[in-house]
Amino acid sequence: MEIGSKIRAIRKRKGLTIAQMSEQTGLSKGFISNIENDHTSPSLNTLQAIAAFLDVPLPYLLLEKKEHMKVVRKAERVYTSFNDIKIEHLTSQSGLRMMHVELPPGTSTGEAIAHEGEEAHVVLKGTVLAEQGEDSVIAEEGDSFSWNASVPHFVKNIGDTEAILLIAVQSEKDAQ
Repeated sequence: MEIGSKIRAIRKRKGLTIAQMSEQTGLSKGFISNIENDHTSPSLNTLQAIAAFLDVPLPYLLLEKKEHMKVVRKAERVYTSFNDIKIEHLTSQSGLRMMHVELPPGTSTGEAIAHEGEEAHVVLKGTVLAEQGEDSVIAEEGDSFSWNASVPHFVKNIGDTEAILLIAVQSEKDAQ
């Protein structure tokens, strides 16, 4: 872990000096410098004092780089399709995936399928029929629905115009 370099980057981004940090935390300037240069490993109490001074949550200081914010620029997104359905993969991290899905009139996800995880859908445009097991609902623009994806489910555009959904899928399988 490179906690020290993270602390230094946050401090500099906020325009704070080591002297200010020393004064507010009670830590010596030399000790702070050793922390920032990753020459010493601070205790949790010390990290808590530094986090409070920097006004960041303590867990943020402990995150690995791969756990930080991930940005996917529009030009970098992956697009796939099946059954004339267009899927724009917006982002994916730690088992959570988000997709922008376009269903032309009359199209569906096909036969009811089941898979690991949870799904949440928001209808951004159009009207869809959503079925999970014995439950079904007609969802229109602004409506949302969610389900345990291990129960067979499917979605069909039953409207006269294109349906657009924002879908989030959480799965432990994808987290690895």
